[in-house]
Amino acid sequence: MPNLFNPRDITWLAFNERVLQEAMDENVPLNLRIRFLGIFSNNLDEFFRVRVAGLKRAMDFKDKYITESFYQPPTKILQNINEIVIKQQQNFDHTWKKIQAEMADQNVFIRNSNNLTEKQEEFVRRYFDETVESNVIPILLNENSAMPYLRDKSLYLGVAMRKKNKHQENKFAIIEIPSRVIGRFILLPSENEAQKNVMLLEDVITFNLPHIFSYFGYDEFKANCFKVTKDAEFDLDNDIKTTLAEKIEKGIKSRRKGKPTRFVFDKEMDKSLVEFLIRKLHLTKKDSIIPGGKIHNFRHFMEFPEVFQAYHKPEERTSFDHPEIVGKRVTDVIQKTDILLSFPYHHFTPVIDLLRESAMDPDVKSIQITAYRLASNSKIINALINAVRNGKDVTVMLELRARFDEESNLGWKEILEQEGVKVLVGIPNKKVHAKLCVIKKRVHNKTLQYGFVSTGNFNEKTAKIYGDHLLMTSDRGIMADINKIFTVLKKPKADMMPALKSCKNLLVCPQFMREKIISHIDKEIDEAKAGRKALMIIKSNSLSDRTLIQKIYDAAKAGVIVKLIVRGIYCAVNQKEFKQKITAISIVDEYLEHARVMYFYNKGSEDTYISSADWMTRNLDYRIEAAAKITQKSLKKEIKDLLEIQLSDNVKARILDKKLRNHYVLGDIHQPVRSQIATYHYLKNKTLVQEPAKR
Repeated sequence: MPNLFNPRDITWLAFNERVLQEAMDENVPLNLRIRFLGIFSNNLDEFFRVRVAGLKRAMDFKDKYITESFYQPPTKILQNINEIVIKQQQNFDHTWKKIQAEMADQNVFIRNSNNLTEKQEEFVRRYFDETVESNVIPILLNENSAMPYLRDKSLYLGVAMRKKNKHQENKFAIIEIPSRVIGRFILLPSENEAQKNVMLLEDVITFNLPHIFSYFGYDEFKANCFKVTKDAEFDLDNDIKTTLAEKIEKGIKSRRKGKPTRFVFDKEMDKSLVEFLIRKLHLTKKDSIIPGGKIHNFRHFMEFPEVFQAYHKPEERTSFDHPEIVGKRVTDVIQKTDILLSFPYHHFTPVIDLLRESAMDPDVKSIQITAYRLASNSKIINALINAVRNGKDVTVMLELRARFDEESNLGWKEILEQEGVKVLVGIPNKKVHAKLCVIKKRVHNKTLQYGFVSTGNFNEKTAKIYGDHLLMTSDRGIMADINKIFTVLKKPKADMMPALKSCKNLLVCPQFMREKIISHIDKEIDEAKAGRKALMIIKSNSLSDRTLIQKIYDAAKAGVIVKLIVRGIYCAVNQKEFKQKITAISIVDEYLEHARVMYFYNKGSEDTYISSADWMTRNLDYRIEAAAKITQKSLKKEIKDLLEIQLSDNVKARILDKKLRNHYVLGDIHQPVRSQIATYHYLKNKTLVQEPAKR
């Protein structure tokens, strides 16, 4: 039987390898290569906290359905994961070594406790005394005592120490590196102004170990870093007396007790200390025990200091204003025409401006908006609070179960409620992932409605690095459907399907978006069988849903031209019996490709949607999602053009093949197309053509 699907988790590792490829690419600026190493590390941490933990739980169930849902037995997948991760870690270490050599060429050095000048040693001692020491609490380890609690995401220094000239076994201690409080990087003084010297916080502590342990008389130290990744899932109890917020708070605390899923340590660490930690953490050969390089928690390197004087962007690309909005009130513009914002090329500011205008507009009566992940100092929240203070009725659907943002969203809930905002916290067993906003105003006894639908979060920080689309519109049909969704969210019922099914202009999940997608694919299949043009282009973060993959296979067998742009998880596999081979690529570049777009040729009428939902079972069946149909002819063309630009990428596009080899798309080297740069120029040129003359 042919292999019909690749396991989701293995394809995710293939995606993370594409991130690593960016760090390995010598054509990428050095500071970005370091950032990509940080992204790779951060991605892998989350993968072990969530996906590997889930696979380990699944091993306890000898169930056919479990194997079917993972596409392979969990035990086999875990074995494959360990092999892939160890290989990737080797490539990571090799890449980091190479990058450090290139940093040296640019007069940038990472110093440790063994290669400091006298002046730097004096600086490190003083810095430790004044800034670090009060945040350092060493814990002595004992065979007869329980292992102290180790925090997930934290970095630890494992210390083996003994007294000179005394024949005794090493004593062990651990120190949590206080990078959350102090930061990871310290800039050291340099004799030469052109030279930049950076020291990691753990090396500052290592240098001062004789001082830290002077009370005990130890004078020989071997210190190396390690970290533990834990199961990040938590179960919400079924106690009907507790609110969802209380359950989330309890769940966050329960994460502390999560089982370790990975132990990563410096391969130079004292062997007896490694054995001690493995034993105390109750790890076995089935667990991911990974010897690595000297530096761990590399995610901090996403914010490596700006020390590269020689670094200049080959071309300055900054966000720009949408030409239709320049010098105008956003509210006035979208009453007349739809506006498509494409981040990070367009500024996110119009979204905030629209909410600010609404907060001050005396005719605005209410604002309803969903929130999944918000910026830490959210201007969206500030605008909504100002709206309440100005007498508007504001409702925020705040998803408390947004993974790793639970604590942050609980904080926003408290702030919003204190200001008088009506906060909704979702539907049992259904995350609200739709990105929606509807604003109502009353003018001359007439109700006007407008708002927006997005593929990404309403987050001004991530809008600078995530590629997303946001449709600003006053389309009556779309606004009516958003209102229906909020009616369901305000008064959730056991059977919410009739209310959601009544949506005519938005495709909604659960269930109905899937049905509509299948209907669109069936129409293309009918056209292909009749010998007419049949084409579908799908852009998604992930493609893993068995039903939709099978439908894609049916389309390819019938001769439908299928073009897929999938950033991450990709479980489909081209089959020999396909009449039309599927074209599937993944683009990994400076910006994170995050937009979800669906295009169906549909006999030339070209149905185009932007969506919050990936083609994954969790999104389609277990979340509230929404996709908006683009009806304005100029915007349909714009989205089609942007898809075609990405499909023509021959610089940053990788082929998604059966063996997950991540080969680059080969094109004409004399006509390179790097889609993110081409997209910038495409949208910028529209701005230059349409931008009104400045007064």
